Amino acid sequence: MNAAPRVLARIAELLAAAAPDERGALWHLAEPGRGLDANLVRLPPGAEVGEHQEDVLDVLLVVLAGAGSARAGDGQVLDLGTGTVLWLPRTSRRALAAGPDGLTYLTVHRRRPGLAIKPPSGAYEGGEGPCMLDRVCPGCGRLSQDPAPVFCSRCGERFPER
Repeated sequence: MNAAPRVLARIAELLAAAAPDERGALWHLAEPGRGLDANLVRLPPGAEVGEHQEDVLDVLLVVLAGAGSARAGDGQVLDLGTGTVLWLPRTSRRALAAGPDGLTYLTVHRRRPGLAIKPPSGAYEGGEGPCMLDRVCPGCGRLSQDPAPVFCSRCGERFPER
């Protein structure tokens, strides 16, 4: 049997329904059997997602509202505005910063395969999880380097219970 296309979300309605101070992931793709992952993310004015690197997947980022910047690992700063489509190739280092009106964007990438238990190899394989939004401070938007943060080291905000 063929799968049928269907509407999963209407971005304008999601943004209109979100509280003005709501931040982080407002929506994510969660359909069973999907080959993609997607997240609708809102950063408040001045918030940042700290520098990080995705070693396995290319990511497409589409700015839906607001403005800000992306800083590449080589120091290059790319301006982001409504309608900007940014390609984040795998192995690229990047950081995001929201402008004075905040930054709302959609990310899309190939879905990661499920985690499997592997025998210990003694070698560090690196990389990061498929989504690190649980490490983005709800108060200031900073990406925590701690894999299980309790409080933000920048603003002191408590992270939600997992």
